[in-house]
Amino acid sequence: MVIKQGEIRKRFRKRMTGYVWVSRLVLSFVLVFVLVSPSPAAASPQITINPPDLTGPLGPGITHLTGTYNGVYDIKIVINGNSQVDAHMEGGDAGSWYADVNFSKYDGQVELVARGVDAVTRYNSWSPFLQIEVDNPGANIPQVRVMSPTEQNVLQGQVTVEVETSGKNNISGVQVRINDGEWQDAAPSASRYVFQWKTDSCSGRINSLEARAKDVNGNIGYSQTVYVKAGISTGNGNNGTDAPEAVTQNVSPQDRALWIWENESYPLILNPGSRTVLDAMSSDTATFGQDQIHTWYVAVGKYNGIRMLEDKRAEVRDFIRWAHDRGYRVQALIAGGTTPPYFGAYSRYRKQAVAEFEGILNYNLSSKESERFDGVNIDTEPYSLPDFKSNKPSVQIQYLEMLKTLMERKQASGLSLQVGAAIPRWFDTSPDASNIPWNGSVKPLSEHIQDMLDYISIMDYRDQAEGSAGIIEQARGEIEYANQIGKPYSVIIGVETKDIADGGDPATITFNEEGRLYMEAELEKVYAAFDGNAAFGGIAIHHYESIRNLPSIWGPDSVFWQAPPDTEPPTAVTGNPRATAYDYQRIDISYGPAADNGTVEEYRIYRGTSPNFATDEAHLAGISKGLSFRDIGLLPATNYVYKITAVDTSGNEGPPSNPIQAQTEHTSLKPMIVSKMQLGFNGTKATVTLQVADLKTGAGITANVSGRFTYMAGKYVNGTSTATSSFTASSEAVSFPSGEIGFAARRITAPGYYWAQAYDTKEVSTVRWGG
Repeated sequence: MVIKQGEIRKRFRKRMTGYVWVSRLVLSFVLVFVLVSPSPAAASPQITINPPDLTGPLGPGITHLTGTYNGVYDIKIVINGNSQVDAHMEGGDAGSWYADVNFSKYDGQVELVARGVDAVTRYNSWSPFLQIEVDNPGANIPQVRVMSPTEQNVLQGQVTVEVETSGKNNISGVQVRINDGEWQDAAPSASRYVFQWKTDSCSGRINSLEARAKDVNGNIGYSQTVYVKAGISTGNGNNGTDAPEAVTQNVSPQDRALWIWENESYPLILNPGSRTVLDAMSSDTATFGQDQIHTWYVAVGKYNGIRMLEDKRAEVRDFIRWAHDRGYRVQALIAGGTTPPYFGAYSRYRKQAVAEFEGILNYNLSSKESERFDGVNIDTEPYSLPDFKSNKPSVQIQYLEMLKTLMERKQASGLSLQVGAAIPRWFDTSPDASNIPWNGSVKPLSEHIQDMLDYISIMDYRDQAEGSAGIIEQARGEIEYANQIGKPYSVIIGVETKDIADGGDPATITFNEEGRLYMEAELEKVYAAFDGNAAFGGIAIHHYESIRNLPSIWGPDSVFWQAPPDTEPPTAVTGNPRATAYDYQRIDISYGPAADNGTVEEYRIYRGTSPNFATDEAHLAGISKGLSFRDIGLLPATNYVYKITAVDTSGNEGPPSNPIQAQTEHTSLKPMIVSKMQLGFNGTKATVTLQVADLKTGAGITANVSGRFTYMAGKYVNGTSTATSSFTASSEAVSFPSGEIGFAARRITAPGYYWAQAYDTKEVSTVRWGG
């Protein structure tokens, strides 16, 4: 059902005058028994990571890492900023953890850090960084550098490219490529490798020059890109000193913009049918009375083993050409080039951040104008780092130096694409971001960034436009500074639509609870406040998946955006689906993407205990928006069988995959479940009552319960149930004549037990009213 624009606005005005929108209050919730107060340990979460018990460097292979934790859960071990491994946790909110890490691909110094989730705040908690030595020369990556020409040279005729390499293993070959073309062999010459480059076909432009070296063990190292101009020089050929001309920058408004992350961006590149859905949603101005989306921030990071700018250039060019033909602008969205992505802010990970950025520059240099990205949106978030607060201003300065380096690479490339950063709303006011000495002045972090970049996208995540904490006031400082330094259209105001209540952020940062009609009304206030302001460049929405599924309002009156009509189901998932037991209660599922004539909305994971089970609601284990799924809360020492299907935006379900299976491990812990859950609404608040019981005996259990309200509410609650009674909690106040609120348990712990949530009693987990 789609309601016409005028009807929606009329209905919305009636709603707004018929009742008062109540602010989300942080209310105490009611328990039948006494609330569990956070323990001192929970108030000060801690994670340690033990150095390996060795007298010398580690060798290749798997190493058993250990540590302790207190007041955290979901620990991951980050290795050298390029991978992470889940840790096994032996205990409840405190105990020891272990992880088996394979160091076969590392040599030399490796950096480790453990990251967990604070059991109280649900923000990240970190161990200290640990540096270890790995003695594994077979995995040593060759170091490669283009010695000549340099970026100061202006070239003509035939030029000798000189490449220097070093490493622990013999080099089997060196190759050079120009403007992202084919890799071509360089010849050994004394202590270097040389390649003869005929520059005549590249004259009059700046060119990207890269080198790579492969050793006898197959390890490959890459150089930084050198940007050189070919043409008639006023200097002396290869020794000329002509620098690239200054890049002129014409920043244009982006309104509206939309963040699109990898799980959605790769289908746009590889599955052309999905573009019709994005186009339809972006151009639709009728369903909710919204403005058209004109700019897409399209993520280009590695996904499912594919690097689109390296492995799928033809498809990327086709997508951008298609978008430009329809009047859209496309910016490449990057996040730092590391895992986790924000590690790219550290100077010790600068090489990865620069390589990620240069990949976009080199793609543009090798592509026609109609196939080029219009800009780059950088979403490296240094405040997520463990020492952003404790190591001020060092981390802040490292982040600024990273941005400065990226802008220097843009200047060297001669490209005029717009480069901006996504920054939080408080970079101009917080003590953690103010008074940062850099580049000869002491300023807020936001002003240093605005001085340097072409634009900023403020993550101005609030669910109201007005007031001192509202969207308008939180962006005013950056708007005023942009006008002061003369940068028109350089402030984009970002808003959130994602459901974020599982994390530590309050529900007041997203429009997810209020719905699309309320959001559009608030955004109209933002437009009115900055109408005619030269610095204002528009509004950006985070992000494609969540805005596509955000209804007008939750409840019986909800209206969802409808994709173009489609009766064709997706294909089966591709690749080789796998099921791998992680421990006694978790199995990890992975699979390749399905294709569709539209967009694959989700993947459904079905679970049984024999291969011939039906793919029906009774066997639905869960839903994933990506290409992996964790099935948790299973029984120990049990064999499980899985089938995966793909579902498109019209609800068409594709064929199931072939069955895959895995068996969980043993444990001495006993399984417990939510044996009963009820929800009610008293006209102001929703109330949940649930009971926790032993799965086998049905006896009640004293357990610590954490969970959150969903849909129209977003409050996170913590408490306890006793063996003879229930856990009861209330949502924040919500005043609507109709609506919907749900509840989802998130953590349940008790001594000697684990939560076998896959076997919870299936009861209604939402309450609706009105309509």
